[in-house]
Amino acid sequence: MLEYINSHLSGFWIALGFAMLAAEVLLFGFTTIIFLFAGVGALATGLLMMSGLLPESWTAGIACFGIATGLSSTLLWKPLKAMQDHAEPDKKPQSDLVGLEFVLLTDIDVTNPAKHRYSGIDWKVEIDSSSDADQIAKGQRVRVVSVEVGLLRVDKVV
Repeated sequence: MLEYINSHLSGFWIALGFAMLAAEVLLFGFTTIIFLFAGVGALATGLLMMSGLLPESWTAGIACFGIATGLSSTLLWKPLKAMQDHAEPDKKPQSDLVGLEFVLLTDIDVTNPAKHRYSGIDWKVEIDSSSDADQIAKGQRVRVVSVEVGLLRVDKVV
């Protein structure tokens, strides 16, 4: 086995590189990134040996692996760190119920929510904080502005 590896050293480095990249993705989910840099270094070593630019020896392979790993970590650290620090804006989940209009069956105000039955579910109905109305009388047409679990926030339809 060792003779086979010694006679196919470029293939060993390429296989090691892919194994390290696979371990980084599958086992660690890009959380450590150490295997990412080492995998890129091993792939570079194997490709340099395969192209004939680097002699197929353990000494040259280990030296090139170390240098390529250090170089890849130096070059990739800032872009990967910037991608990790890039915060996505908080998105409110959209609902098909936003925009739904219905007629109130009871009066509601800021302190007293009402109930509305829709699609077989009893929803709590509150006046949305962005609304300029403090109370909405029964019989008034309202539009759903936002939805949370079991809660419809509404505003008057003008």
